[in-house]
Amino acid sequence: MFLSRFYCNFAPRKVFLRHLMEQTFEIIAKTFMGLEPVLAKELTRLGAIDVQIGRRMVSFKGDKEMLYRANFQLHTAIKILKPIRHFKAKSADDVYEEIRKTDWTEYLDNDKTFAVDAVVFSEEFRHSKFVSYKVKDAIVDQFREKTGSRPNISVANPDIRLNIHIAEDKCTLSLDSSGESLHRRGYRQETMEAPLNEVLAAGMILMTGWKGETDFIDPMCGSGTLLIEAALIAHNMAPGLFRKEYAFEKWPDFDAELFDRIYNDCEENENEDVKCHFYGYDIDPKAVNTARHNVQAAGLTSSITIEQQDFKNFKQPAEKSIIVTNPPYGERISTPDLLGTYRMIGERLKHEFTGNDAWVLSYREECFDQIGLKPSIKIPLYNGSLECEFRKYQMFDGKMKVFRSEGGAVKTDDEKRQMAEKHRFKKNREFKQRLEEQEQNEDADIRSFTFHRHDVFDNKRGGKSGKSEFQGRSGKGGFQGKPGKGGFQGKSGKPFKRRNRFDDDED
Repeated sequence: MFLSRFYCNFAPRKVFLRHLMEQTFEIIAKTFMGLEPVLAKELTRLGAIDVQIGRRMVSFKGDKEMLYRANFQLHTAIKILKPIRHFKAKSADDVYEEIRKTDWTEYLDNDKTFAVDAVVFSEEFRHSKFVSYKVKDAIVDQFREKTGSRPNISVANPDIRLNIHIAEDKCTLSLDSSGESLHRRGYRQETMEAPLNEVLAAGMILMTGWKGETDFIDPMCGSGTLLIEAALIAHNMAPGLFRKEYAFEKWPDFDAELFDRIYNDCEENENEDVKCHFYGYDIDPKAVNTARHNVQAAGLTSSITIEQQDFKNFKQPAEKSIIVTNPPYGERISTPDLLGTYRMIGERLKHEFTGNDAWVLSYREECFDQIGLKPSIKIPLYNGSLECEFRKYQMFDGKMKVFRSEGGAVKTDDEKRQMAEKHRFKKNREFKQRLEEQEQNEDADIRSFTFHRHDVFDNKRGGKSGKSEFQGRSGKGGFQGKPGKGGFQGKSGKPFKRRNRFDDDED
């Protein structure tokens, strides 16, 4: 009797668990170098299981709903891939034969189009396009043999997008569920030169630990990316709300009802009762107009104030605040007196931002040196191909000794742990080079500004002379007066006007 009762109670659970395992599958979320731990935390909060951090990626397991939610709700993912085959290959012919082992009629037919993206890190496979061609040939040849015809290739807008990743001889073939990169949220109407990537901006904000408990300021806001991403996080708005489509919507097993439910759930769970406000400032009127257009497109005009004002006139905010900013660092955009800009940043933070935290992303050690403040943490991040640092400055009033005697701590336990990690930074990385003749650049402009590099680095690289023409960055500035006065007039009605997800008129 006991055994039969036990079996009756256990059997349905066993069937349920088996069914659950059949429904879950491996998923990979791609991201930028340095954002992997942030993405892993996002996935854990979303309910993903078996979350594993890798290099520029986080793997996890989930079902179809998790796949949809990962695309729609993650702030720090670039792509969401669904692996369908793992194999080893030592030659292009091996890749071809392995791809042919998959029954492609499960994913495609002759009326569908497809495209193949390849990412290759291998001595054997040196050209990603060649790998893409071999995958394409294997699929096309299989269809020709079975049906006498073949599906077509569409690079711009395929029905199915495939991704093959090769690391030495280890190959992973995946379905790309995202399509266009997830950093393309859909709210950016206009842009300035060299804009900050939305995924990187969101990752920076999440790294600070800020959750909307203080006002948020970007005194060099450019096109407004940091402000908008911060507002999305504070308002619990899914970054996918503005996006027109995902690749998984063209899959044969696409569940439109499930996706609509996720979409509606995310809208219902938005937090419209956010107490903090967001302030963006720039010296360039074009940047101000661009940021305002983007803020309007995101439906956040009641939460974000954008003004044309100069950082050098920054005054202590009336409310407790955090600054997160990406100042010019002289790689893609020009600015006169770059080092003077960083000296000004340090002076303003020291004298007009006491009691608050400031986070600065930059590339050159020479620039950070000019801030003249000791950071509590330095986090390596990539901004495009540039290996940058994201530094936190905890601003306190008075001397360090007094601050600590009163119980203040410059570094948290977590920050101490991170800073103690070995090999945190590359040895002798480029922006560790020092400026040798700063005086000649005090009043320099773009025509005469030069950086002098130590010969030791140039010799190691087998490089050219120690001098390189400096191309700075302009168009960014700061603001006057106290945040909280001016542009923001309060909320009237609902703060967000949502455009239809299927609106064909959207750019």
